[in-house]
Amino acid sequence: MSKIDYITLSAEMQQSITTEQAWHYYIVPKSVDEDKMIFYADEEKLNSALSDELEMIFGKTIQIVPSTPELINKTLGKYYRLTYKNKRAETVSFDDTNSEDFVYKLIVEADSLGSSDIHIEKYEDRARVRLRIDGKLIEKYVIPANDYPALVNKLKIKANLDIAEKRLPQDGRITFKSARNKFDIRVSLLPTLHGEKIVMRLLSKDATDIDINTLGFDAKQLHDYLEGIKKPNGIILISGPTGSGKTTTLYATLKILNEEKTNLITIEDPIEYTLEGINQVQLKEDIGLTFASALRSFLRQDPDVIMLGEIRDGETAQMAIRAALTGHLVLSTIHTNSAWGTISRMVDMGVPSYLLANTLSLSVAQRLVRLLCPNCKEKKEFDTTLFPSSYKAPRIVEQHYTPVGCEQCFYTGYKGRKAVYEVIPIDYELSECIKNEKFNVRDELKVKQINQLMDNAFELFEKGETSIDEVYAMLMSNY
Repeated sequence: MSKIDYITLSAEMQQSITTEQAWHYYIVPKSVDEDKMIFYADEEKLNSALSDELEMIFGKTIQIVPSTPELINKTLGKYYRLTYKNKRAETVSFDDTNSEDFVYKLIVEADSLGSSDIHIEKYEDRARVRLRIDGKLIEKYVIPANDYPALVNKLKIKANLDIAEKRLPQDGRITFKSARNKFDIRVSLLPTLHGEKIVMRLLSKDATDIDINTLGFDAKQLHDYLEGIKKPNGIILISGPTGSGKTTTLYATLKILNEEKTNLITIEDPIEYTLEGINQVQLKEDIGLTFASALRSFLRQDPDVIMLGEIRDGETAQMAIRAALTGHLVLSTIHTNSAWGTISRMVDMGVPSYLLANTLSLSVAQRLVRLLCPNCKEKKEFDTTLFPSSYKAPRIVEQHYTPVGCEQCFYTGYKGRKAVYEVIPIDYELSECIKNEKFNVRDELKVKQINQLMDNAFELFEKGETSIDEVYAMLMSNY
């Protein structure tokens, strides 16, 4: 055991004791059966009373295996994270008396750990619960297969879904209230081979604390971006994959534009943040309230600023361009690999290139990168073979930092995330490139000193703020 950083625990083993028990007795489960439980314990705190007390709690024969305090501490920090209440759910059984209690504790725990999504999924002989924290899924609980239907039905009732329907996907919403917080949860059910998979996304967080200065823009990018949103009309597009922080950037922008003299309207799916002073509309495609139909109605609402959650099709794209042409500032997101790739995607959707050239003010691309924990990151010699084979680094890197793990980062090696941006303000020269459908503008961007995503990702890595693993995919981009 001395050669590893922590004791590896399966989700089943992790659930055999609570977080309170683990930290109070400073123990880690080694094995559990019907009559006996074996624990690792701090060799410096071993005494006969420990075994006796644990036998009374669990009603089983207890065996203690001595371990170092460092190993125990690292294992507890990784698997038994202390939430704001310093406790976790104590059961994985979902009978009529405690299923709601488990769901409540699960949501509270997910919120307190900063989780964005809760995944509950069924397999042949078991089910599991995973939380997405800092963009990565972590398995937290294992549920007996027999108890899974009761949990699904409880969540369906809470989300106003059809309990009898098990063959088709369903979407619902739960309003969650606790002593600490209030927010909405989007519930999505998907029929799979062994049962319905549930994904719950924690939504409607207050946007008042979002600050555009802390999102990740460098000085030039922030200047270009703020210049673009000051224009009274035009369209600003933010591209990136799901979960890259596009909505957060949009709301940081709306917060700046949100003034008494300005009428702001949004159409979103789902509404992820709330901000007083903005008229927010929830997309409802089942009754015909689509992005395109909502945008038509918006134009009769005397808006100054319109925010479209996403441009998904040609009709929405053309309506957005029309709104920008008629004197409105339009903000939206689109799924493309780069800021300039947005141009070709809009043209492919049927938007005439000359109209796009006249209306596009800014094209932005972004990704989220996990930051290394400043308390435990480790400096090492850098080997250039760690770069993608197709990547040519602009500068020589002799040393880099790698994740280690400590109490402060729950032994993940990372703490927090930061957005990496690519911001292209559309000036006269780039507007002419759009009109002429010239999609390879790498030389023009270099002349204008506009860094691409890979350039900014390299700088973040070079400064030691993140690891090579986090930026590797961006360094492979060839756009």
